[in-house]
Amino acid sequence: MDALQQLFQQHFRVPADRVQPLQGQLSGSGRKIIRLSNGALSAIGILYDVREENVAFLEFSRHFHRHRLPVPEIYGEQLSHGAYLEQDLGDTTLFEFLSRNRSGAEIAAPALEAYQQVVGILPRFQVEAGRDLNYKVCYPRASFDRQSIAWDLNYFKYYFLRLAGIPFNEQALEDDFSRLTKFLLSAARDYFLYRDFQSRNIMLPEGNPHFLDYQGGRKGALQYDIASLLYDAKADLPPQVRQQLLDRYLDSLANFVTLDRAEFMRYYYAYVYVRILQALGAYGFRGFYERKTHFLQSVPYALRNIRWLLHNVELPIALPTLTEAFRNMVASEKLQGVASAAGQLTVRVNSFSFHRGLPTDETGNGGGFIFDGRSLPNPGREDRFKPLTGKDAPVIEYLDQQESVRQFLASVIALVDSSIANYQSRGFRHLLVSFGCTGGQHRSVYLAEQLAKHLRNSNGVEVILHHRELEKQTA
Repeated sequence: MDALQQLFQQHFRVPADRVQPLQGQLSGSGRKIIRLSNGALSAIGILYDVREENVAFLEFSRHFHRHRLPVPEIYGEQLSHGAYLEQDLGDTTLFEFLSRNRSGAEIAAPALEAYQQVVGILPRFQVEAGRDLNYKVCYPRASFDRQSIAWDLNYFKYYFLRLAGIPFNEQALEDDFSRLTKFLLSAARDYFLYRDFQSRNIMLPEGNPHFLDYQGGRKGALQYDIASLLYDAKADLPPQVRQQLLDRYLDSLANFVTLDRAEFMRYYYAYVYVRILQALGAYGFRGFYERKTHFLQSVPYALRNIRWLLHNVELPIALPTLTEAFRNMVASEKLQGVASAAGQLTVRVNSFSFHRGLPTDETGNGGGFIFDGRSLPNPGREDRFKPLTGKDAPVIEYLDQQESVRQFLASVIALVDSSIANYQSRGFRHLLVSFGCTGGQHRSVYLAEQLAKHLRNSNGVEVILHHRELEKQTA
């Protein structure tokens, strides 16, 4: 942490007076992600002890920046301490933006437009910036080669199939893996493969896509990254939206390469499958093996994708044993029940007025938090804010600028994040978090909105937000 403080002071010429760990460090990555700030100055600090991966991220970031791609600017680094400081791109991921702009399979225009922008930019990473990239710094491999594919397939076999109890013939499955690998490697592979191109690694500061987490990038085929995005399990894009976005991607790609669409599609679904297998291996390792059960929440979505592929796609090569394993997976009672066994945690976030009593816990859980926001600066005392609420931009801007509010919210987030991790590990299903103030209109509403926004990026968490007093006014 001292290294990040030093980097912040060196870059901004003032010390960081606020340090906030972010939710990202509760994910599958071993990296610690920390926001450091002083007033309006803010940066993201990373602490990670794998030097080669840090070097890859820093080298790629500077390279992409030279190509004017929207990636975070690097402010400073201390590789001897596993630390670097980068531009703060805010808190809104493409996944969160999608979640806020959909109702079931219906996705609102703003989210579709964001995805359209993202797939339009992808070829610039793959082709334009990939031409002169220094692939010597790639980690752990310089290309998505036979060894890389073998790691992913074995990850799936041993940490998902084996631990999920799906029967298979070892040698017959290996024969299928060999045929699949040979086919994948026959595609054109002289491009930058981002490797983890998915909705949680794309930020939307002011609505404009910016890209993160390409440190595992290497040379490979074009099909892999678009498959990663469109079959991102929990994003759960409907088939017609996936096709629309694939067409948009191919239109953009045609501006950078001489594109034979039939040849691209010949390999596309094989790369869709191999990306899904890699993800299932990760879910199995984190969920079944490490007992971090919230990772299993993504399994039903991945199985839904496999079911669709089985019914709608025929690969150019025969993979009989792998196909039989897929059928057994989608029919498995154990896997069908894995989501409920993992225990989706529902967090109810409320705002209320203390004058009208405390919120009731309708789940019977009996646990949770009530935070008193009455000690914070009150916008309701100023005439310009009286007709507004904590959801309105002027009130949000006013409260964002108050140091006491920022400190209060940081403490709340740290406490709630800790409880969520504990609740998930113990299989609890419900958590109640309530914010009270005098009228239930400004401070409590703002605090509830900010916490809900933060929590929507959490794995295995469903957020239900209620503003009791505002809802009474509109009832």
